[in-house]
Amino acid sequence: MIPTFEKFLYPFLLSLKDKDINKKQMVEEIKKYFQLTDEDMSVRTKSGTTTQVFDRVSWSLQYLRRALFVEIKDGKYHITERGLEFLKLHDSLSISDLLAYKEFAEYSNRKKSKIAEKQTIQEASSTQEQTPTEQLEQAYESIEKDLAADLLDKVLHQSPAFFERLVVDLLVKMRYGGSFENSAQVTQYTNDNGIDGIIYEDKLGLDKIYIQAKRWENLVSRPKIQEFAGALVGQNASKGVFITTSTYSKEARQYVQGIQQKIVLIDGQELSKYMIEYNVGVSVKKMYEVKRIDNDYFEE
Repeated sequence: MIPTFEKFLYPFLLSLKDKDINKKQMVEEIKKYFQLTDEDMSVRTKSGTTTQVFDRVSWSLQYLRRALFVEIKDGKYHITERGLEFLKLHDSLSISDLLAYKEFAEYSNRKKSKIAEKQTIQEASSTQEQTPTEQLEQAYESIEKDLAADLLDKVLHQSPAFFERLVVDLLVKMRYGGSFENSAQVTQYTNDNGIDGIIYEDKLGLDKIYIQAKRWENLVSRPKIQEFAGALVGQNASKGVFITTSTYSKEARQYVQGIQQKIVLIDGQELSKYMIEYNVGVSVKKMYEVKRIDNDYFEE
């Protein structure tokens, strides 16, 4: 298991006690110190842009540089006199220790932060265990989770006809169906067990995906999926998507695994997730760009 971010600070500084090393070498030092496995080293951040270890090493450097414990010389990390003095007197290093130094306190802005004053001890501790990258990802995840819940509630208050159109719009945004005219449509059948729409995957209509949309709050049971499978048989169809705002029973999910037709089940949580991902019913309010140093630019 990968230790928390704060626990990276001391071994990072300790690795520089007797020698200067570069970032790649530091990653190896951290791996040896914590006895991390190759599997640990491959674990990525939630955004997937880098590994957790690499991210924590990068932020350890940032924090220690801001506290004037470490500097960079000729592309290598170098411990300062302040850093050496700290190691002589301590066998651990926390963010609270760094806050005792004016330069780091000004950087972190903890003394002036009204938000930090309102945090509980538990929240503050949790924050110290995460890199700023991880804090940003956690905040994004929290915002998206709240949005998904609000979005699903909004959908539940729309008409069944609106929901059917929404489902077709979503599948088109997910690139099912072609770009040709009438590649997807809401179609109300009679005596067909409620097929609500069709996605034509080619202009001649040789391959179709049939859709059933249920704006429900109750559990979708196996008999409802069996009815939909029967409707597909009646249309001589092999592909179907069943989308609901609620959830499916275990028996319903097991049933689709053992039938000839390919039926995909999408529940309310997945629906809201896809709506956010493909911008159906949501819009971008503001974008934040996270930038890093382009080391290639500075190489001669």
